[in-house]
Amino acid sequence: MSEYDDATRLESGDDPTLRHGTFHEQGMIGNAVNGGLVMATALRALGEHLVADPTETTEHVDPVVLSAYFMTASQPGPFSVATEVMRCGRKLSTGQMTIHQDGDDGQPVERMRAIGSFGNLTDLEVQRQAAPPDLPPPDRCLSAEQAPPDFLANAKFLERLDLRLDPATAGWALGKPSMRGVMRGWLRLRDGREPDTTMLMMALDALPPVAFDLGLLGWTPTLEFTGHIRRRPAPGWLRVSLSSETLGGGMMEEDAMIWDSAGNLVAQSRQLCGVRMPR
Repeated sequence: MSEYDDATRLESGDDPTLRHGTFHEQGMIGNAVNGGLVMATALRALGEHLVADPTETTEHVDPVVLSAYFMTASQPGPFSVATEVMRCGRKLSTGQMTIHQDGDDGQPVERMRAIGSFGNLTDLEVQRQAAPPDLPPPDRCLSAEQAPPDFLANAKFLERLDLRLDPATAGWALGKPSMRGVMRGWLRLRDGREPDTTMLMMALDALPPVAFDLGLLGWTPTLEFTGHIRRRPAPGWLRVSLSSETLGGGMMEEDAMIWDSAGNLVAQSRQLCGVRMPR
C-alpha cells in the first residue's frame, strides 16, 4: 500500500454514512494537516459511500467538483467523516462530507464541511483547454529537499512528495521573491504511486502557498476551496501552476491549474486564503 493510500485509508461499519480514519503527523504543514489531504480523504469517503450503498447504485466513480469550507485546523489523530448522498442524477451524484475530531474536552470539533459531485471521466472529448506553462525539465528544477531546513522541519507533508519548483518562481526560498504572485513546478508522489482523480484534489493544494512569492512567508490557511477535476490523469509527472492577482483585507485568492504528463488539463481550483501581513 502506498503512503498516500495509507494516509487516506478509512474503516467503515454497518452505517454506510460514517467512516473513521487517522491523520498522521507525516501529513502536517505548519500546525495543521494539509488541507488537500483532508479533502482527498473526504472524497474517498463519499466515493466509497456511493459504491457500497445498494440504494445509491451508480457508475459515478470520479470526483468532478468539490467546494469545501475549513472550520478548524485538522490535527494528527483519529477522525470521523460523515457522508450524505443528496442526489444521484444521470451525469453526477452529489453529496455532503463532514469531518470531525475530538477536541481537548472530548467533544467533537468540526474540521471541514464540503459538498462534492462524482461522475465518470472516461474518454471525455475536450474542445478547449489552457496550454501548460513552459517549465525546465524536473532535473533542472529545485527539489523541495533543497528548501531551508527550518521550513522543512515544519512541513512533514513535503516528505511524501517529489516536488520540483521552477527556479524562476523559487526565489522566495533565498529571500528574493519575484513579487509576481506565481508558483510553478512538477509534482508526483515520492513512493511512485501514479495519480488518480481523487489524488488530483490533494495536488491542487500541495505546493507552497503562492503568497511566498509575494514575500509573505507566514501561514496562509485555506478558508474556502473550490476544485474541478477535468479528466483522468496520465501516469507520470504533474505540471502545477499557482497564481494570485488579489490581496487585501487579510485575505487573498490562489488559483491552481494542473496538467498531466500528456499535456492535458486535468484539474483546476480557486481558494480563498487568510494572510497574516507583516507588521
